[in-house]
Amino acid sequence: MFIRSLRNAALSAAVLALAGCDGGVLDPKGQVGVDEKSLIIISTVLMLLVVIPVIVMTLYFAWKYREGREHEIYAPKWAHSTKIEATVWLIPVVIVVILGVITWRSTHSLDPYKPLEHERDPLTVEVVSLNWKWLFIYPEQGIAAVNELVIPTNVPVNFKITSESTMNSFFIPQLGSQIYSMAGMETKLHLIANEPGTFEGFSANYSGAGFSGMHFETKAVDEAVFERWASDMKQGHPTLDSTRYADLAKPSEDHPVEYFSAVSDGLFHQIMFKYMQHYNTWNKAPVHQEMEHGATGMHPTMHHGKAEE
Repeated sequence: MFIRSLRNAALSAAVLALAGCDGGVLDPKGQVGVDEKSLIIISTVLMLLVVIPVIVMTLYFAWKYREGREHEIYAPKWAHSTKIEATVWLIPVVIVVILGVITWRSTHSLDPYKPLEHERDPLTVEVVSLNWKWLFIYPEQGIAAVNELVIPTNVPVNFKITSESTMNSFFIPQLGSQIYSMAGMETKLHLIANEPGTFEGFSANYSGAGFSGMHFETKAVDEAVFERWASDMKQGHPTLDSTRYADLAKPSEDHPVEYFSAVSDGLFHQIMFKYMQHYNTWNKAPVHQEMEHGATGMHPTMHHGKAEE
């Protein structure tokens, strides 16, 4: 109850300061983003409880005992004070304990690999970072798009993320967490958009000359609109196969939005495993067959930069 009351007080105190914010992590449009905003505000308020008094006292004592005040003699009487000792130790300890509890809870509740609890079935989107553009594959709909992500509102989205070559960072600030994309590895992220709108997405990790143009629009739309968009995508656009992907993977800056009406089966896994040894040393089985049979030893994933076997 105390932490909940503290959170409400912190959010109320920050309303005026954040009233002018538009976009970014302080203007969330999804539940994950809302939870992260609350965590940022609570942590900041708790730290300011220490920082502000220290700054104020530093300025006050510097002024009070400044050089040139000969009419005041500074002759302190040194003595032990239990009250002062208790105060200077107890307050920081309490703040650290509160921050520790909040950190423990938020670390588990906001784990990017943890699926969101929701009554709706999630939408799966496979993400590939290229130089310097983003490829979004919808395996359930059999379509793909470059530099445009369309998702339905109030539906969890399960992102499976990898990279063609250079490491990048997949980030949609208004929806929540960012996570790295790395060649030969699959990272995961679970987000949801609770409001319709267009939200900026980009790479938060420098990746070369075209980095500044490596951004995309995330369009959160009504579910019926999403279904209609996915249906329209199946007409009038080329197929994304291995040959077309090879052309797409070539470095390009400020790449325009591009659509594909069909995607070759298993393309995402082909991209992820392209740098790996094609055959397993132990049983000589192709890597993609191991993937289909649930083998995990040959494809570590990354969880906030830590490899998991």
